[in-house]
Parts: sequence; C-alpha cells; structure tokens
Amino acid sequence: MLQSHDHDGVRVLTLDRPEKLNAMTSALYRACAENLAEAAANDRVGAVVLTGNGRAFCAGNDLGELMGAAAGEAGADQGASFAAFMDAVSTFPKALLAAVNGVGVGIGMTLLPYCDAAVIAESARLKGPFLPLGVAPEAGSSATFAALMGWQRAARILLSGSWVTAPEAVAVGLALEVAPDGEVVERTVAIAREFVTAGPLGSLMATKQLLIDARRDLVAAARTREDAAFAALFAAGVPGTASTF
Repeated sequence: MLQSHDHDGVRVLTLDRPEKLNAMTSALYRACAENLAEAAANDRVGAVVLTGNGRAFCAGNDLGELMGAAAGEAGADQGASFAAFMDAVSTFPKALLAAVNGVGVGIGMTLLPYCDAAVIAESARLKGPFLPLGVAPEAGSSATFAALMGWQRAARILLSGSWVTAPEAVAVGLALEVAPDGEVVERTVAIAREFVTAGPLGSLMATKQLLIDARRDLVAAARTREDAAFAALFAAGVPGTASTF
C-alpha cells in the first residue's frame, strides 16, 4: 500500500496500489499522514519525495470506497482520513517534493501546490475531475490554484476538468520541471538532496515554516468552504464517473 525508503536524508514514499492507479483509500491516507508525522520528527530525514508505483502517480480518491461511505459502510471514512493527510501535507516542516511519474487526478494534482518542488514525467497528465463527478474542489485548490497561476488559468482547470499536460503543468506553476519518463524519481531525489545539503536542518525548517505561515489562513479557510460544498453536493447524489485515463 505504501513503500518507504530513506537514503542520505531523503525519504521516498511510494503509493503502492498500481492495480488501482494508486487511488487513495482511508487506510492509504492514514498511512501517508502517519509516515509524514514520523519523518517530521526524524532528525535523519530532511526531505520527503512522494511518488507512485506503476503508470500512475495518483488517480484521486478510491470511488468504490467513497460510494461505500455514502451507503454507510463501516470503515469507509475518507473524510476524516483525507483531512488528516491534508493537515500533514500542509504543515510538513521539512522539504516536500513530488515525483509525478504518471497520471495525477484529483488529489494527485491538488496536493502539488503544497510541494516545495514537483518534477513531472513527459507523458504524465493532470486532471481535476470535480465537475464531471458532480462535486466541489478539494485540498484548498479553490485558493491555492488561483494564488499560484492566476484566476483564469485556475478557472479553466477547475471549471472544465480538462487535462493538463506536463509542459502546461510547468507553465502554470504546478510543477518545477519536466523529466524524461523513467527518470522522474531520480531527478526529484537530486533536487531533494540539494535542499537537505544547502545548510543546517534548523534553517531549512525555519524557512519552510515561514512559507507555511504566509498562507496558513488562506488555505484553512478554503478547505473549510470546500468541505461544506463537497458535503452538500455529495449528499445530493452519488458521484458520477470521470473521463477514462
């Protein structure tokens, strides 16, 4: 479900549900949040790289589990698990990077503004499927996207649900650079090592905290509004099916 490997101050976390395109379940959200909390407290880890196993980075929420939650199935609590994951990501006190090795849908795209660097594979594409699914944006993206790329670019991505290519992701600020397929993790780890070797860990963490604090209120307010809109839309009907990958 989640692989974790440390080397030279960099932890690589790999989402490991390739048969489901690394779609996020409650258990996977919790595992990521717990691992990030441990990395935050581990003096031997200065940076974390998130990536996926197989042809996808992350295909968003596991819709089977999400619909199970709507039906009242026990254990299907994506809401609380998602919130725990977002709390861990948005407050992570060290360098956080993404190696976008393949398709990124939903949270596979909306977590990128929280990364200090993201490298995307040439063939990778990103998508916010919220309108096709009949729900609202997530992860504070209604605020982070507009702040990052401007209102019109954010509106095009969030209101149309259109695919974003790797070069477009760089152009709008969702990724730092494009790397050849198969070299994304290696390149991202190299950038992570630049961060962890640039100076003392205490200085890195102090600088990262300043970046977090600068937009803390913006992100918190956006997440609260989005959660309310998502809950209202979800209660109105079972989510639809997004375009195939």
